[in-house]
Amino acid sequence: MSCRRSVCLAVLMILAIPLALHPAAHAQPAAAAVTDAAKHFQRGVTLYNEADYRAALVEFRRAYEIAPNAAVLYNIGQTYYQLQNYAAALIALGRYLTEAGATAPHRRDVEQTIDTLQTRVGKVAISTSAPGADITVDDELVGKSPLEEPVLVSIGRRKVTALRDGRVTETRFVDVAAGDTVTVSLAADVRGPAIGATAPEKRGTSQSTITTGWIITGVAGAVMLGTGTYAWLASSDLSSARGGDPVAADMAAINARRDDLASKSSKVKTFSLIADISGLAALAAGGVTLYLSLSRSKEHETRVAITPSGFVVAGTFR
Repeated sequence: MSCRRSVCLAVLMILAIPLALHPAAHAQPAAAAVTDAAKHFQRGVTLYNEADYRAALVEFRRAYEIAPNAAVLYNIGQTYYQLQNYAAALIALGRYLTEAGATAPHRRDVEQTIDTLQTRVGKVAISTSAPGADITVDDELVGKSPLEEPVLVSIGRRKVTALRDGRVTETRFVDVAAGDTVTVSLAADVRGPAIGATAPEKRGTSQSTITTGWIITGVAGAVMLGTGTYAWLASSDLSSARGGDPVAADMAAINARRDDLASKSSKVKTFSLIADISGLAALAAGGVTLYLSLSRSKEHETRVAITPSGFVVAGTFR
């Protein structure tokens, strides 16, 4: 009997006898709850027949939550099997045999399936450095540390994670073969950011800081070149004025020439001072910015080269 056909038989069971609960289950649900569960179950069968197994699994599990019925466990197990989650399928079908009892439909088929599933599972023994951490396997919660016994898992590569206060403390990937019990030790101290949170960008080494530093360096350098040029021109003008002969011997002419020389001298000093200050500012800003660029994360590559026109800083800055 195929899995798809078995699911169809199971839906007939739950619709025909919706209140046939295992004696160990809780009190029988109200008729409205059973009707609601049957709708979810029927929707799960439809999705299963369309090969939408993940959606079918959600509907089957919801049906079992509302009105526990062994028939639903059978379908849950078959759906897990199609999803190749052999460990979950083994658990669900084992519960089906327990809750359905000795007269369970499909018992022989289920027992054969269980024999197959037992060759496709292993175990992971998980320990942590501190109690109280949430432990997940393939992003599904399996319990809190310390776990009393190894976790049953499907064979293959499994992702084991410890979380504490919503933060991942450590993730390990392990390969599990059939019948293996793999030991995994995880750190449980908080290290990483909370799930869904974005780590803040480091202040002082961001791209905007480095860009601003180079802008300041460029502006200061431009001011230094401009004022230095003006200072040189003013100095040449002053030298020419000092070397010329007086055009008149009267005191008015002498005073005028002296004032002109003083004015030219003042311009030379002013432009020279501004050029010196802007040069120092360019040197300081360039040095700090270069240091920040070179001290960025190792993920960012930076190169400094000497060229005939000066030095070049190249690399990738994010």
